Amino acid sequence: MRAKARDRETNLLLHLLDEAFDRKAWHGPNLLGSVRRLSPDEAARRPASGRHSVQELVVHCAYWKYAVRRKLTGEGRGSFPLKGSNWFAREGRAALAAWPADRKLLREEHRKLRAAVETFPASRLSARAPGVSNSFRRLIAGAAAHDVYHAGQIRLILRLAVG
Repeated sequence: MRAKARDRETNLLLHLLDEAFDRKAWHGPNLLGSVRRLSPDEAARRPASGRHSVQELVVHCAYWKYAVRRKLTGEGRGSFPLKGSNWFAREGRAALAAWPADRKLLREEHRKLRAAVETFPASRLSARAPGVSNSFRRLIAGAAAHDVYHAGQIRLILRLAVG
């Protein structure tokens, strides 16, 4: 669908998603930029005992893109490629080996969310999403804010690791 054919509000929401994820933004690094050059060791390192690694944050972000997309499309649960929900443990050698796939999962879930937003009827953006107290508009904008929040968190984790 061409940009002009889409509703202005849909275009704005897509812009927010893209800026938070992989486009140049005034606020600094976006989510993909914050992990772009990380080695598996850097991604798997925990800032402290009992805290999430950058890699776990990446998979968490992928999961929530999936969760928002499911609300938009009405898709049932259970189609996320990993078993579980919200937080997925990434530890040891398995974490190091999974890092490229986890980044790919994040990019793929962003692409799918973006496609769902592109085709979502603009006339339904203010409707309440099923099972939550938020509108579809708020869920989509929240997905963008979630990316920015975790991009900042990742940058802080990496900065603290350097000292």
